[in-house]
Amino acid sequence: MTHDGPHSDPLALDNQLCFAVYAASRALTGLYRELLADMDLTYPQYLVMLVLWERDTVRVKDLGAALRLDSGTLSPLLRRLQARGLVRRVRGAEDERLVHVSLTDEGARLRERARDVPERVLCSTDIPQETAAELRTRLDQITRSVGAAADALRAAR
Repeated sequence: MTHDGPHSDPLALDNQLCFAVYAASRALTGLYRELLADMDLTYPQYLVMLVLWERDTVRVKDLGAALRLDSGTLSPLLRRLQARGLVRRVRGAEDERLVHVSLTDEGARLRERARDVPERVLCSTDIPQETAAELRTRLDQITRSVGAAADALRAAR
């Protein structure tokens, strides 16, 4: 089968939105790995800390929803952060099934060391702040619509 050019082949790698998002994600994660190394945080741990720096205390269930992570992925992250003395996990007094995560003093202090990370990432992209905000909005739209499409396909089975 012949095609008139690379853009006409729907199965060409360079025509795949998913690959462009995947490659950008890997590049960004690699940059974060370097920026977070001196804080001894992985990128997923940094994401947990971002939520806690914003909210201070959160239920594990709500943390998972905010990060779009299941408990099987989130629990080991929280264990490692707790072992480092950055967070504490406490079972609910009324309902022991509920676990609350909060910052320790050391975890709260780490926020100051992380303060310049977003700016350093943005500067590394050579993208104006307004364009980056627009891109985040578009990516959020993609996440919602693709998630809904996947849910519909699962429901149809």
